[in-house]
Amino acid sequence: MTQQVPLSSRVKQIIEVDGLQFRDLDGDGELTPFEDWRLAPAERAADLVSRMSPDEKLGLMVISSRPMGISQHDTELTSHDGAVDEQHLPLKLDPHTSAGIPFQGTTEMIRGMHVRHFIMREEPTGSRIATWINAMNEIAEDTRWGIPVIVAANSKNEAGGFKMGATPEDLPFTQWPGTLGLAATGSVDVIEDFAAQSRAEWLAAGLRKGYMYMADVFTDPRWFRGHGTFGEDPEFVSRAMDAIVRGFQGGDRLAADGVALTTKHFPGGGARENGTDPHYAEGRFNIYPTPGSLEEYHLPPFQAAIDAGTSSVMPYYAIPSDEKSSTPQGRVTQFEQLGFAFNKEILDLLRSMGHRGYINSDSGILSKMAWGAEELTTAQRVGLAVMAGTDMFADTNDVDAVRDAFVSGFFTSARLDEAAQLLLEELFTLGLFENPYADPAEADRIVRNTEAAAAAEDAHRRSVVLAKNHDAVLPLTPASLTGKRVYVELMAKELTVKELDALRSRIEQAHPDVAFTTDHRGADVAIVLMKPFVGAYFEFVGVADLAIDDHSHVDIEKVRRIRESVDTLVIGLNAMYPWLLDAIEPLADGLLVGFESRYETMVDAVLGEYSPSGRLPITFPIDADAIAVDADGRCASPNDVPGYAKERHMDGRPYVYVDADGNRYELGHGLTYDVA
Repeated sequence: MTQQVPLSSRVKQIIEVDGLQFRDLDGDGELTPFEDWRLAPAERAADLVSRMSPDEKLGLMVISSRPMGISQHDTELTSHDGAVDEQHLPLKLDPHTSAGIPFQGTTEMIRGMHVRHFIMREEPTGSRIATWINAMNEIAEDTRWGIPVIVAANSKNEAGGFKMGATPEDLPFTQWPGTLGLAATGSVDVIEDFAAQSRAEWLAAGLRKGYMYMADVFTDPRWFRGHGTFGEDPEFVSRAMDAIVRGFQGGDRLAADGVALTTKHFPGGGARENGTDPHYAEGRFNIYPTPGSLEEYHLPPFQAAIDAGTSSVMPYYAIPSDEKSSTPQGRVTQFEQLGFAFNKEILDLLRSMGHRGYINSDSGILSKMAWGAEELTTAQRVGLAVMAGTDMFADTNDVDAVRDAFVSGFFTSARLDEAAQLLLEELFTLGLFENPYADPAEADRIVRNTEAAAAAEDAHRRSVVLAKNHDAVLPLTPASLTGKRVYVELMAKELTVKELDALRSRIEQAHPDVAFTTDHRGADVAIVLMKPFVGAYFEFVGVADLAIDDHSHVDIEKVRRIRESVDTLVIGLNAMYPWLLDAIEPLADGLLVGFESRYETMVDAVLGEYSPSGRLPITFPIDADAIAVDADGRCASPNDVPGYAKERHMDGRPYVYVDADGNRYELGHGLTYDVA
């Protein structure tokens, strides 16, 4: 017997056929094939595509960042009790685009432009997210076919993740360590738990599409986005991607209670030219100077995500450099000098790897980051990308340009139908045509629940790497600290006195048996926490200098003064890069490395609350010479090869940092100690 699936409607009627209920989305009183949830998603999508007008299909091909009503200060410009922003702007510029086109209100986008895909940039509570998405789906339900809205977001459950448009009132989802921190646990089980716990929060809030995760392998140590990867080991990154995709999507394939993922940034963003990034012109090239590096290091994690059934894949902005690469690179015989979303050679490779979902461009390829297609009109760029294989354009509301491209014959009706089919299949598979609404109260109950918080805290502990423990100085137990005073410092960009005081207070409350002081001159032991920072997301600020000193927001002279005034110095480094350690490691008796790991958790490790078990997911370079760039832009170590393998290509020169105790800071390094 066929089991009834849950239905929810706010506008359209529910009809009964064969003792089962269906939503009458086209309002004709009959069961149309696309309304029949007993049919396969592909069959339903094909039926709906055959009924839609070209304009309705074209609207599916863009996904736009859409502010929520709570971000609109003028309530007169909202609808649905303030949930939906309706402001129409004459033009809107953001870091991803230079298009200078109008930005329509939400209802105008849904009803008039047939847009159904949106990106959420804010970080509000679960109930606010659910209320907003519900309101947009109520608007969408009252259209000709009742095609539901789906909202995507960047990863929300790791500390330190990229967030744009957050407000002071925002309440993040459960915060696990950073993606590199998850990799530092060395445990696929932890990543599976992370995916399952996070998926429950997304599902409860009505978020059904994730622009995540990065399958990129971190090969150039200066890449600003490297901290969002699962590290430099292709084999581990592959296993992590398999766990992430299956965990979020709900099993071997996308499930009705899953979150559809967009795996990025094909064919791998790690092969940067000296760490620069294609968000700006100076970083527009991927380079592959090492024969076979694309196949050996960069493609395997994408193959794992594809094999796990990832719903879509995002090509990177970059152009594969023919001039600075060794070609052919495996299955790619010659690099077409076009950004990957325009690049038929690369997108054909993606399809040949078995990807059957849609291809979602990165943001801004039609305007600011149209690398390799700068001389074309916007409509010509659309046509070039679509005919190369791109099905959706990210972070744009430029439906007019997509329509112009279609009307001008820059892409075919067959490609329009194919793109619409793939995009609708995802919506059908997720069950959004049956029940697009979430329960706001349930969202707040599930988001940041105690079980997820406990699992996240365990992951934070397991992410901390004990890199150095000279003379077994750690752990510093209350017994060993009897009669001694402990000073805690934090050095980070834009740190306020209030934030430092709050951290010290939390640490003191967690360790009442330890005597703390706020003056290092009266201390016996110092714990110096630091989070160096250099680089920028959207602009070129030079080739990153990975030295830890004032330029990276660490007061190195103060660290030296602290070293002189205490008997024992322990440094806790919260790393987003594999930093040059020669300025800090020799000063430290103990060195711990975290990756967006909680500072309190790192201090717990120092004070013997648990035995550190983390392992480095990246290799730290020995010195500045190992990553130096010559006058011709060539790096002393290959940009496209992971740190653990770089020495194979450096003519006998060293790459791996070695500390005063002889520890090699390469992939997999990590010490531990027993807690009594």
